[in-house]
Amino acid sequence: MSRRAFIKWLLGLAAAAAAFIIALGQGWFRERTVPLDREAEPGPSSPAPTPVSSEDEVPAKGLLLTLLILSDPHINPDIPAHSQHLVKGLEDMKQLPHSPDAVVITGDLTDYGREKDYKELRRVLDGFDLPPLYANMGNHDYYNIWMDKQGQFNREGMPNGKSDADSREAFQAFMGQDKPYHETWINGIHLIMLSQEVYMEEKPDVGEGAWYSDEQMAWFKEQMEPHRDGKPALVMIHQPLPEAGQDGGTHRLIRAKEFRAIVQSCPNVFVFSGHQHQDFTDGMGPYVQEQFHWFRNSSVSRVMNRKYEIVRPEASQGLYIEVYEDRVLLKGREFSDGRWIAEADWDITLVKG
Repeated sequence: MSRRAFIKWLLGLAAAAAAFIIALGQGWFRERTVPLDREAEPGPSSPAPTPVSSEDEVPAKGLLLTLLILSDPHINPDIPAHSQHLVKGLEDMKQLPHSPDAVVITGDLTDYGREKDYKELRRVLDGFDLPPLYANMGNHDYYNIWMDKQGQFNREGMPNGKSDADSREAFQAFMGQDKPYHETWINGIHLIMLSQEVYMEEKPDVGEGAWYSDEQMAWFKEQMEPHRDGKPALVMIHQPLPEAGQDGGTHRLIRAKEFRAIVQSCPNVFVFSGHQHQDFTDGMGPYVQEQFHWFRNSSVSRVMNRKYEIVRPEASQGLYIEVYEDRVLLKGREFSDGRWIAEADWDITLVKG
């Protein structure tokens, strides 16, 4: 072989080797860009991931937003376990695949809405370098009307010199808002926080239900207008919805038919409720699909079975969410031992507008 032919042969061999290495590199990267750390070894109670062929695999596009959604911390300095559970939930953020862009609390921040409850909540939150915090009011955040001057739960004396307005003002002062409901855009994703506006001091017939005023419902309808074209909207409520076609009563969103009418014309609405404290592992079906996606979150403070019994006092749960350009990934998290919950794992493709 001549010197020129030998050199030509070497160059051809080098080009082939380079192409092979690039192909391997592309395959390696594709296997490791699965969101939510799905390639990791399964935990002690997590199922092994289902193998996906390269033809079937559709990688998520463009991570836009990550959220940690907590429900019902029920902070009360007289019950230290509730503060400890919230601390664990916030510490667990360090183990998440991506640091959350925001933390959301869907109601019942406190047990009784007292000054000392909010003071204890502030103490816990100040122990962390947190992203922005958003929250809405739950029924327990109005419970100060049940407490007398001796700090006792006094039904006969209700409202014990307190008012629903006092509760709203305490919540709004804590959150830095001028109304109990609120909205914000984070990385192009709309977060809408609805809140019950009255309780039993002003409107005894609401019971433990969530009453939204005409003003709030009109405001909510206005907020949903930009989403008719398919822009995702994340809507936070506290009390859950009743059955479709019904308005709710106690322990439910009262103006539910109007709520559904507002969101049903928008194709990518995700609704998150709290209040029920249901264990993700108890088979209650936390995801309900209607013309929108509704997720019933568990609780940070008190996780209950379907009989509303606390059988695992150490349990503390919440939702971790990743919003991509083409889908939303949602996973339940057990904060007590830092693991994903197999029964709460959803991958929802967004509808194209």
